[in-house]
Amino acid sequence: MRHTKRAVTAALLSTVALALVGCSAETGASDNNSASCEPADGDVTLTFTSWIPGIEDAVAIWNEQNPEIQVEVQTGPSGNAGTYQNFFNQLEAGNAPDLGQIEYDALPNFRVQDGLEDLAACADVVAAEDQFVDWTWGQVTLGTDDEVYGVPQDQGPMGLFYRSDLFEQNGIEVPATWEEYKAAAEKIRALGGYITNFSQTDINQFAGFVWQADGQWFQNDGDAWTVDLTGEESTKVADYWQELIANDLVSTYPAWTDEWNNAYNSGEVWSWNSAVWGANSIASGAPDTSGNWSVALAPQWNEGDATAGNWGGSSVAVFKGTEHLYEAAKFALWLNTSEEGLTSLNQTAQIYPATTAGLELPVLKEGVEFYGGQAIYDVFAEAATQVNPDFVWGPTMTQTYADVADGFKAAASGDGTLLDALTKGQESTISTLEAQSIPVAE
Repeated sequence: MRHTKRAVTAALLSTVALALVGCSAETGASDNNSASCEPADGDVTLTFTSWIPGIEDAVAIWNEQNPEIQVEVQTGPSGNAGTYQNFFNQLEAGNAPDLGQIEYDALPNFRVQDGLEDLAACADVVAAEDQFVDWTWGQVTLGTDDEVYGVPQDQGPMGLFYRSDLFEQNGIEVPATWEEYKAAAEKIRALGGYITNFSQTDINQFAGFVWQADGQWFQNDGDAWTVDLTGEESTKVADYWQELIANDLVSTYPAWTDEWNNAYNSGEVWSWNSAVWGANSIASGAPDTSGNWSVALAPQWNEGDATAGNWGGSSVAVFKGTEHLYEAAKFALWLNTSEEGLTSLNQTAQIYPATTAGLELPVLKEGVEFYGGQAIYDVFAEAATQVNPDFVWGPTMTQTYADVADGFKAAASGDGTLLDALTKGQESTISTLEAQSIPVAE
């Protein structure tokens, strides 16, 4: 079932309104526009935490050009791997950085905890709206008309990274459907390899598969949340991957570990269903395979379909309590709208911009050496047009991901199924919402 933008707006508005009813009484939530967006009298040093590879390079460009506003960058693990929890701990302790990397699906969590400054207080941020792809701006406004909780950085349309040399050498066609993908998995396993790795912990990836299948995990009628992690589309996706796991047709290494890197670098694993930013993960994790990879559109559930899921996409947000809202907003805008900033982010991390102008960057038109000279961003540009913009995130996604991940780890080792994990995750999510006084539909 597709949801209109009006429905998504209502849902996200409810995320804020309903959730803050519960948290304001407990935490003393303050006015959203508590910080003044006025320039400081003197020089300023900002702190910024991110996990984007090579983010230091972009920050160095800014620091050289802006001696009066210096940025100290701290890197850490990806959000759900630890950085988000660090942010929550720092907010509670009152020592959060000025700025932080936050994925779109996690923004509502921080808004629920009253942890973000409303950037609508800064005229330059409001004026930048028309520079961004519509749906990415909607992700940082949380469906409101007059609040902004981050500056969009990138988007994550999904495609298929695959070892074109191995597929060609063994006469295996690049799968265009998920049925063909399973058939290819059987052939590759017979050759001693795996078609892909099913991550035990990247529930965001699984959400992207459900997104492509036109499923929805959350809905809101303006009064309460409906949670449905086990709907028809989710069950179809879970059953598909469960069969591949049960028949030993996919590996199950924890992602971004030495085991994971070695599986791709050695040729044990032949493909990865990932977002555009995954280009960097493959290149950095499997350097010995340079020139042997290509990118294709994602396999489809039905022949002739043209749909894609989205995995990730981040914003740069400003945390509640900063003393330098103006300077933080100025840096976040530069990083995510300037040609210099976006080019640097793409060259070091294959970031796919959220701005319309950024999509026309010369670097995005070039062939990528690691991918055999293929202009891979042309593929993702097409995939981006196939993403349903109306997918709804729930207000406690970080907890939902953590709860489901526990069950996925068990399923990967043969203890239970993916559907079991989703069922338990749904129960835990409902309990979490109720514990935060967020209304849940019966």
